[in-house]
Amino acid sequence: MKVAVIYWTNTGNTEQMAEEIALGARDASADITLTAYADTTPAEALQADQLILGCPAMGIEELEDGEVVPFMQELYPQLAGKRVAVFGSCGWSHGEWLTKWVQELSDAGAEVVAPPLSCQGTPDDEALASCRKLGQELAQK
Repeated sequence: MKVAVIYWTNTGNTEQMAEEIALGARDASADITLTAYADTTPAEALQADQLILGCPAMGIEELEDGEVVPFMQELYPQLAGKRVAVFGSCGWSHGEWLTKWVQELSDAGAEVVAPPLSCQGTPDDEALASCRKLGQELAQK
């Protein structure tokens, strides 16, 4: 199983989550690509069987608009039937940006295979364990 974990981070929190998700998937023997949006293309991302996409909450519950939004705008038309999941960190929100993102992915025809995963601030041990578990579970589906 090929799994691509793609993320954008501002403070490093979402990157920590991405790394732990990738470790979990690797533990389950998946072929992992861990990369930032700036270091890949939608065409490269689509080579994976599953996409696990990360972005922290920005502004008023929004995706980051310099790299993530343009990447997603190019990716959405190509997502029909693709298995995806989303994650991210936030400072104060309750996950509305992830819920909206899941809806956009579903509207694009993607199969969202897990509930959105979020944490507030720096991921603690519990959040990191949830990230690793998500990676393991998705690599086994």
